[in-house]
Amino acid sequence: MASTAVDLLVGKIVSVLENEALLIGGVHDELSDLKKELVSMRSFLEVADRKRALTEGEKSWVEGVREMAYNVEDIIDEFMYCTSLEQREGRLTRLFYKTIQIPKKLWVRRRIATKAQKIKRMIKEIRDRNQRYGVDHIEGTNSRDDLRWMQNQAECSLFVKDDDLVGIEDARQSLVRWLTDGDPQRAVISVVGMAGSGKTTLVANAYKSQIVKRHFDCYAWITVSQSYDTEDLLKSLIKQFIPKEEVQMADLSTMRHRELLEKLVNYLRPKKYVVVLDDVWRVDPLIDLRVSLPEEGNGSRIMLTTRHKDIASLASSSFGVKSHVHHLEPLGKTHAWDLFCMKAFSNSPNRSCPQELENLARALVEKCVGLPLAIVALGGLMSSKNSESEWKEVYKSLNWHLSNDEKLDKMKTILWLSFNNLPSRLKGCFLYCCLFPEDYLIRRKRLIRLWMAEGFVEKVKGKTPEEVSHGYLKELVNRRMLQVVERNQSGKAKACKLHDLMRELALSTSKTERFCGVYDGQEASEESRPRRLSVQTSDRETKTYMERLLRVLDMEDVPIVTLPDELVNLFNLRYLSLKRTKVKKLPKSIGRLHNLQTLDIRHSKIDVLPAGITKLKNLRHLIMYRYGKPWDDFEYVYGTRAPSNICKLKCLQVLDFVEAEAGLMKRIEQLTQLTRIGITKVKEADQTDLCTSIQNMNLLRNLFVMVTDEQEDLRTDALYSAPPLLETLTLVGRLEYVPSWFQSLENLTLLYLRWSRLEEDPLQYIQALPNLRKLTLMNAYSGKQLWFGTGFRKLNYLRLSNLPQLNEIIIANGAMPDLEELHLIECMELRKLPSGIKDLTNLQELTLAAVSNELMERIRGETSVDHQMIQHIPEINHLD
Repeated sequence: MASTAVDLLVGKIVSVLENEALLIGGVHDELSDLKKELVSMRSFLEVADRKRALTEGEKSWVEGVREMAYNVEDIIDEFMYCTSLEQREGRLTRLFYKTIQIPKKLWVRRRIATKAQKIKRMIKEIRDRNQRYGVDHIEGTNSRDDLRWMQNQAECSLFVKDDDLVGIEDARQSLVRWLTDGDPQRAVISVVGMAGSGKTTLVANAYKSQIVKRHFDCYAWITVSQSYDTEDLLKSLIKQFIPKEEVQMADLSTMRHRELLEKLVNYLRPKKYVVVLDDVWRVDPLIDLRVSLPEEGNGSRIMLTTRHKDIASLASSSFGVKSHVHHLEPLGKTHAWDLFCMKAFSNSPNRSCPQELENLARALVEKCVGLPLAIVALGGLMSSKNSESEWKEVYKSLNWHLSNDEKLDKMKTILWLSFNNLPSRLKGCFLYCCLFPEDYLIRRKRLIRLWMAEGFVEKVKGKTPEEVSHGYLKELVNRRMLQVVERNQSGKAKACKLHDLMRELALSTSKTERFCGVYDGQEASEESRPRRLSVQTSDRETKTYMERLLRVLDMEDVPIVTLPDELVNLFNLRYLSLKRTKVKKLPKSIGRLHNLQTLDIRHSKIDVLPAGITKLKNLRHLIMYRYGKPWDDFEYVYGTRAPSNICKLKCLQVLDFVEAEAGLMKRIEQLTQLTRIGITKVKEADQTDLCTSIQNMNLLRNLFVMVTDEQEDLRTDALYSAPPLLETLTLVGRLEYVPSWFQSLENLTLLYLRWSRLEEDPLQYIQALPNLRKLTLMNAYSGKQLWFGTGFRKLNYLRLSNLPQLNEIIIANGAMPDLEELHLIECMELRKLPSGIKDLTNLQELTLAAVSNELMERIRGETSVDHQMIQHIPEINHLD
């Protein structure tokens, strides 16, 4: 992790060096020298990161480098802060300094340069001291030992007794079926799961079964792991595939790559073989081994295990064959409990848990989130604990046990390898997630904005920081480091969380590295104070930590009413969230926070932005909507009044929601970088200007437009075609007809029409939208009949609400084949279920609320008239 701190710092220095306007005299040279020193040390630190155990001398060096990196970061931030102060001073102040011949720039340069020189001396002293004591390099032996240990552990799985296995029988049968299905075409079978999920154990159990052994002519098992040598892999395959009498080991040791390849291919060509490639981290070994495993139509099989979802999808293309993928899910509660009891109470009758320990035992099992490795390790640890007090001690101090108890080393090593294999940028992003409370749902958008604010996101040509951040999140999910809990209609992760044990590992690492920490009501010592702090205490007192160089201030849900005066002095602040606070106004001098990227005041009491907001030239996300009345009211959401010249903020990507003020609708056409905009209180006179502005927003993905009141018409005729990337559209207001530009909504996934009160059936204009997944019509239609034709091919959510005249819904055969949720709300004239509902075979949930008694009587009870039409639906809700 020290290399991560240095890597982030190098990126910051490069950013400063590129901005010549900020540099003063010799500061450029000092920073350039520091950059060279840091780059030269980074490779050393990367080796240290890969090594699990360091000597005391190595630890001292790493600690020194880490502290030096943090000190350099503070110097750079201080330099930029002082420069910013100088730039904000008025003309008379600058003239004063010039007149009395005391240039303030010179004073700043000298102070920063002096500090930089001191750091360079510290670097030299660290290097000299380590050379003096023989700690001038680090051998990665322990890392190789870990990999060798991992390989040994994997091979031990081949000898685990079936009696010791729990919860894998169904998955094992699937693997055996794929292995022996008789198809002559070679197939790749991938088992994907997070660290400790039991991938190797499952594959080993299928691989060693007698059915499989009899089905193939020859078989081999090799552990690929992170560090591999192609020739070593080929030799291992030869030793296992080819009988000993046909291979001279002495000859094998002298063979070169081509000779090894030739011997293996010639032997395998006429054979039906099966090979297991265990623990594949990258696609490279698959490419390297592609030629050595020939496809001759003999029904051979290649089976692999991996922690990376992408590897499984690439395996088929690497070998040019068909593929099967099994995603190994965590054990269910029953199997997890059985496995834990098997290990923790192996000496008890029937391996049963004593009653007085059951609550603690079940709590520990929950911590393992269904991971067999964790369950077995914790079960083994607890098998030596006899009293209830010992069990309580372990539960309360699990973090300490993860760091110090040898019995958990196996589990920790496997989890650690997943973390250590991450690129340095992703290590920081992953550790940052432990700042959220246990089991907290981390919203995707919030997380990536925080990453951006912290400087974790590298610059990539042709991509926005948001796009790069999305890639980071996807990578962590694919590596099973983060668990997706919710997805949006487009399939993107909407909310994630850390597995409990991964969070404990991240907390332990973060504390050691002083990367971040969690405040739980106890004061931390100055020496252990982390660079980032999460306040997680139930105290009524609100504790605010205000330091000048603070980058992130996230006060979501904090019961604060007024902002401290020091807020505007946080020059380095990138992220400010006042979401769900009771704050009523922002400081007039908010513009002094000119590094601010995200301002989130959702659901606060702030209804007007100060004029100074327009000075925030780096602002990218301005989020400020407030829900007020019930969701089915017309004005269910409120925007915030903003200065008319808010359009000076050219970097804005999100403007959500703003009240339409005089002249604003015409000016927003300048905000060409917007990907999301929400506008309330749009007047009829401004709607042509609004359409013209929207026409210029080619990057827009989310659009919300609400008129002033329910009597106002919403006219969008001036919009010739929709923004090409538009995914979500919400229109609130009366429509005379469905706009003609609806036909251009090829990428639309979510459509909300509210209070449209259309007289013509709108479905005929939207049923052909190719990607529409979610449709809500709320008081959007005043007719009596809705007809769903053969369209809506991807629709999985439909809500029909407050349609007072609707008395018939017709669903044609083949319409909405993927529909999973159907909600009928406040449709009092609807006397019976939609015709064709029985053909919606994928429907999982039907919700009825405020519908006629006659409709309910037709479906109530097994003998009711329409009961058979809905008996295939697993969940039926009736809300009064």
